[in-house]
Amino acid sequence: MKKFFYQMFVWLFCLYLFILTKMVLFKYVSWKEMIYHFDFSAIQNQWHSSNFTPLKTIIFYLFFADVNLNIKIENLAGNIIGFIPFGWMLPLLSTRFRSFSATMLATLCLSFTYEVMQLLFELGSFDIDDLILNTLGGMLGYSLSRLIQPIWHPKNMWLKQATAHRKEEKV
Repeated sequence: MKKFFYQMFVWLFCLYLFILTKMVLFKYVSWKEMIYHFDFSAIQNQWHSSNFTPLKTIIFYLFFADVNLNIKIENLAGNIIGFIPFGWMLPLLSTRFRSFSATMLATLCLSFTYEVMQLLFELGSFDIDDLILNTLGGMLGYSLSRLIQPIWHPKNMWLKQATAHRKEEKV
């Protein structure tokens, strides 16, 4: 039964990644139009519309942008919220990602991959602030996973507490 729930969680994680990829890479492009984005002839134009200055877009949307509030929320909060499930699910699925740094690096790598793909395939623009916000979202999700871990892996948590208690007794 436990294996069944784990497999369902893996499928849920794959579905989440599929939806995230659709929302990040293909939000403006249909699957049918995707083939036309494998042309690298206009890549030079993409470099000019990219943002490589940290916090530039974030500060612009928070303080200077004269745009609808929904656009601000979609661009700032959307990047954070979109990666919360990644940071939450990854440590629950694999022991490799139980550390803060491993989950942060995995979130950063996934976000960087999306940003580079947007740049190369003209699916959007590269924005360093998206990396920052996406990684922040992953770290928020990681924090949630740490709160849920005693429920998800109660035996493992008990073993860690017992081991820590034994180490204290020896000292």
